[in-house]
Amino acid sequence: MVDWQNPQRPNWWQANQLQTNQLQTALEKLSTLSYRSHDLSSYLHEITRGVSQLLGADWSIVTLHEGSTGQIVASNLELDDGEREFLVHESVSAVVVQTGQPLLIEDIAQQPEAAEQMEGYRCYLGIPLRVSQGEVIGTVCSFSMQPQHYDSDTIATVQLFAERAATAIDNYRLYQQQQQFNDRLEAEVTKRTIELRAAQAQLIEHERLAAIGEFAAMIVHEIRNPLTTVQMGLTYFTKLNLPQAAQARLALAMGEAERLTNLLQEILNYSKPQHLNLVEINLDALVQSLLVPLRAMPEAQGRSIEYIPYPSQIQILGDLDKLKQVFINLVRNACEAVEPGETICWFVTEQLSTVQTLTAQPLTAQPVMESPAEQIYISIQNGGAPIPAEVLPRLTQPFYSTKSEGTGLGLAIVKRIVEAHSGELLIESSQVQGTVFTVRLPIQPASPHSS
Repeated sequence: MVDWQNPQRPNWWQANQLQTNQLQTALEKLSTLSYRSHDLSSYLHEITRGVSQLLGADWSIVTLHEGSTGQIVASNLELDDGEREFLVHESVSAVVVQTGQPLLIEDIAQQPEAAEQMEGYRCYLGIPLRVSQGEVIGTVCSFSMQPQHYDSDTIATVQLFAERAATAIDNYRLYQQQQQFNDRLEAEVTKRTIELRAAQAQLIEHERLAAIGEFAAMIVHEIRNPLTTVQMGLTYFTKLNLPQAAQARLALAMGEAERLTNLLQEILNYSKPQHLNLVEINLDALVQSLLVPLRAMPEAQGRSIEYIPYPSQIQILGDLDKLKQVFINLVRNACEAVEPGETICWFVTEQLSTVQTLTAQPLTAQPVMESPAEQIYISIQNGGAPIPAEVLPRLTQPFYSTKSEGTGLGLAIVKRIVEAHSGELLIESSQVQGTVFTVRLPIQPASPHSS
């Protein structure tokens, strides 16, 4: 008699029921997987776990193929970094990628030619990873130590896992591309914003200087005319036979009139726009042409001006007269900062670096770099008393001077000329190195027509 309450099920029915339960479990696992663009590794790891549970496999992996190299990007087993890369042509997965079709080896004994690629495993199932554009980028594959048989429903379920993995990888790549685009866009916006602000500030500065220049020109004109009359009168008195006391007062008045004339000229030089007459200039030739007149200046008497040229010829694009004005001003200032018997060092380098301590020996030039520089640094160094750190930023401000009789416009004019050449004026000062004024200028390619 058959016990209908507890019937004996045939083995085939139990096997089918077990397989159905496994498929149902796998599908439930698949439905709960949640992918987020920043958590791809964990998502793919769950894919390999789900596939291994469904197939009863010992090892399941997700691979990506690029050219002749493959990489294991997820595994249900722990792997060292050195075990993650492999050669595609030495892998059984190469067939899956090449054909774009699933590959099942139920028992390696049936395909002994693939034994070397199976690394001791006996069963293999590989499913292609196909992205939305149709390209096969890798595989989801499983290895088992014992022979296995997988029906079409099981393979179809693994294909669902592979589709999920391929979609996640594709989305991650799109996400990364979008992030890179966003980063480039943000950097470009930041760059353009900085450039716009700089241009706006430059425009405001130009407008301000134009207004100052117009006002200064009017004031200078109004002062210069009567001042010329005063100077002519004072000059007339020099022809008279005056008492000694009167001659002393006359000399003082003429000196002050001359100082006022120079101040008016500097105000005009600072306030008017810097229109450059640009020509190609050989930097070494420019400095060499200035050395003789500079060494003859009253401020340079008793002082040594040592020039260390750059090892190779440097061409710059600039206004010859204005650059001469820059270097004459800086060397004069350096001479005024030291006592007789001391040395002013004038040297050229292609990279800004910490300046050496002043010694009796001239500084040595920087070695030539292998790649051509885009800018050059011309430095003038003196060993005078260091300038306080709080004073350094104010040195180039108009009408600020550390000299008792200075106008405070010399360095301001120098700064404007240098910036008009797309350069920069740098000032460093310390007890160890003294004070260094450095002019950074862009380099022009060498030309046979250099000045």
